[in-house]
Amino acid sequence: MFWKDKVIFLTGASSGIGEALAIETAKRGAILGLLARREQLLRNISQKIESKGGIARHFACDISDELSVRDAAQALRNEFGKIDILIANAGIGGNSKNAKELRPGDFRRVIDTNLVGAVNAVSAVLPQMLERGSGQLVAISSLAGFRGLPKSAAYCASKAGMTALFESVRLDVKSKGIDVTIIQPGFIKTPLTSARSSKMPFLMELEDSIPLFLRAIEKRKKFAAFPWQLATVVRAGRHFPAWLYDKIAGRAKYRE
Repeated sequence: MFWKDKVIFLTGASSGIGEALAIETAKRGAILGLLARREQLLRNISQKIESKGGIARHFACDISDELSVRDAAQALRNEFGKIDILIANAGIGGNSKNAKELRPGDFRRVIDTNLVGAVNAVSAVLPQMLERGSGQLVAISSLAGFRGLPKSAAYCASKAGMTALFESVRLDVKSKGIDVTIIQPGFIKTPLTSARSSKMPFLMELEDSIPLFLRAIEKRKKFAAFPWQLATVVRAGRHFPAWLYDKIAGRAKYRE
């Protein structure tokens, strides 16, 4: 009964992990506020949820637009009186350029979406959660945030920043009734990864990953990382000396 009548503000809800989380939590009785840029896709998901007897509202806006995100959260609260859970899922992968081809504008777009967007979402919901003395902030970060990876400078930087952001927030709201859950998945088969030709280690089917996301949120875990095989390797890699890490990680081709 964890999800019953919980009001969820879900960013990046128009496809992939966001869409799947929206549909699965709605099945469990949650009330969904769906935010993404693509209005027609959001509308389709809302209609799918409501056709099954669920409740969903959609807000088409750019997650990097602070005022638009704040207005969407306020509209959801105006109708349902509260937001119980933020799932900060909005994210893009960048254009996988080698460092010698880095473009500041492209880099900024990834940071604005993945990191600044998460800040905008937290800012839009946290003050009212603190007033109520209850709520949960969920970050959909990534195992890519542990150490730098080839052709992934912007993405790794954004996810490392996102993890640190939510960990800092958790310390700030400790003992104030707010739970903070940081989820760090590995490779999941979504539109974000579908264009890659190289094999990705321990690639998970989307439907297999969703129960792991839900369980982490339900148990209010501080951290959750999966699949366990890849999470174990990545965590161990944090302690590798630079020469060894460079030798191993430098061979990775999965961003191609």
